[in-house]
Amino acid sequence: MSGKTLFKLKKIDILIVVILLVSSGIVLFKAGYIYQPSEEKIPPSEGREQPQIEESTEKPLIPPTSIIPGYMRAVSPTDEGLHYDKISVCREWWYFTVVFDENSELPGWVATVSFNHMARGDLLGTYKPDLLVVALHGPNGEEYGGMINKERGLGILKQPTLQAKTPGVSVTYEDSWVEGEAPEWVVHAEDNDIDLNHDLIIDLHYFAPYDPIWTIGDRSLQKTKSNLASYVFIGCNVTGTIEIDGKTYNVHGLGFHEHSWSPNIVTRGLINGWDWSHITLDNGWNIYYSTYYPTPQYISTKLSKTDVFGSLILTSDQGETLTIFDNTVSEITKSNEETFPFVAMPLGIHVIGKPGLLQPLLSTYDISLDLRINIDNTYEKIWKFPTYVGMNVGRCTIDGTITWTDENGEHKIDIEGVGTIWDMRAFI
Repeated sequence: MSGKTLFKLKKIDILIVVILLVSSGIVLFKAGYIYQPSEEKIPPSEGREQPQIEESTEKPLIPPTSIIPGYMRAVSPTDEGLHYDKISVCREWWYFTVVFDENSELPGWVATVSFNHMARGDLLGTYKPDLLVVALHGPNGEEYGGMINKERGLGILKQPTLQAKTPGVSVTYEDSWVEGEAPEWVVHAEDNDIDLNHDLIIDLHYFAPYDPIWTIGDRSLQKTKSNLASYVFIGCNVTGTIEIDGKTYNVHGLGFHEHSWSPNIVTRGLINGWDWSHITLDNGWNIYYSTYYPTPQYISTKLSKTDVFGSLILTSDQGETLTIFDNTVSEITKSNEETFPFVAMPLGIHVIGKPGLLQPLLSTYDISLDLRINIDNTYEKIWKFPTYVGMNVGRCTIDGTITWTDENGEHKIDIEGVGTIWDMRAFI
């Protein structure tokens, strides 16, 4: 074979390789294995005031972001709907939180609304596993609402207090309800007999500019068929009204919407506590933090390394891009008096997050998030004998730093903000 013929064959080989690479990339992209941030969704409803962003000639520092497979950011209407109708799923939660901004009539306040179908063993001995949270907390210790759990009922003779449908989000709990489908949901919540001293009515519209992130359940197909899953929309635009004792306040801010479900095998004996925090920073960034405690507090140390279900996620653009810290360590730095023997609710949490094995490219930036969560105003609910479970839900303040290194050198940003917090502790 002549050298000229050999050279032509090599050129053909190169052309074939290029075609295969391009074709493979197109296939992976269309299959959702490469996430391409979409254009910001525009809410179809008109007349809603959106957060205003001040223009600046100086380019702001933006931390490096994670590379995320497309299927980790895709949620279907079926995913959003009911799952606890399956025998294998025993609990399911639809969770909405918001921090109201300085232009609201309740600046710096936070609201939490959550519809919880609990497993019957979660609140052992109460026979009331349907739980509702309607809570409002202010920066100066103001507190309205709280949480309540009621009977579920059996069969057609007595309908459960909490009821849900599918597809989309359609959940009711007496006079409280939520309806919608990504990217919009409408939340109406009344405290009724939760807070006997005040009347609280929450009406909020949530709009998610960008896709969510699956924090649990990373199967590429049919996540709704999984018995253990959770996703969260970060940086939702929230508008609406809060009515306190007959007086109405116009509010808007940044919020989170989270939805999770889990199977019968995840018992209270496996998860003896959790800390959840949805955080809005003063610069408009958002942080999602959750950690779970697989052992009772009285036999665990203060230092808790992240389990497989914990998450620490930062976004600088309301969720279009995400920085995922999958190597975190958290420490309870301050606690209140013991809720039960050897069990106390946290008042301060120190979290250090770095990228781990799942984020090798992000690790090259030596990025680190040092976060201090100060729990300053919460509603406490204690179920004593024979349940031995305590929960706190409410407001927290945030301070800390984020550091990284790139081609422009070393960077350090001080961060402050306000968030919502939900803690649970079980004795056994």
